[in-house]
Amino acid sequence: MNFLEKHYKESCVPKLQDKFKYKNVHEIPKLEKIVINMGLGEAVQNPKIIESAVAEMTLFSGQKPVITRSKKSIAAFKLRENLPIGCCVTLRKNKMYDFMAKLIHIAIPRIRDFRGLSSKGFDGSGNYTLGLKEQIIFPEIDYDKVDKIKGMNITFVTTAKTNEESMFMLDIMGMPFRK
Repeated sequence: MNFLEKHYKESCVPKLQDKFKYKNVHEIPKLEKIVINMGLGEAVQNPKIIESAVAEMTLFSGQKPVITRSKKSIAAFKLRENLPIGCCVTLRKNKMYDFMAKLIHIAIPRIRDFRGLSSKGFDGSGNYTLGLKEQIIFPEIDYDKVDKIKGMNITFVTTAKTNEESMFMLDIMGMPFRK
């Protein structure tokens, strides 16, 4: 069991139960999955970008990503149907907690001029999305081998019903939100 999962079960669950007065144990919100998505529009001109993105995402997520493809053709973007335009990985259980611990304790502190995560990334039904501008904040990425700086979206999917519940849960799990 990961230390973050242990912290959630031993420390966060009682705090959530106390604050929101849940009657049933199954009402307590929990982290369901983490989805990491890297959209690479430049892959239309340079298909090698996809290969490097897949390799880098495999390194820092611990799981091989799926290549996402375009659904339809858009002439203005020189985009044809079924072209590879990004990659995405869904983490659950142990890999999810491992990645979250790495993100909170190692990667986020390496962000330049970091003043806390915005609390505007909640979607209304308890899920939180944050955008990162560069993949080099992860320690597994070798800066010298990076051909292009690529950003990504990281979505935390929770079972919380409201943004308030989700934010409180992520906050006590260690997410550094802006105060």
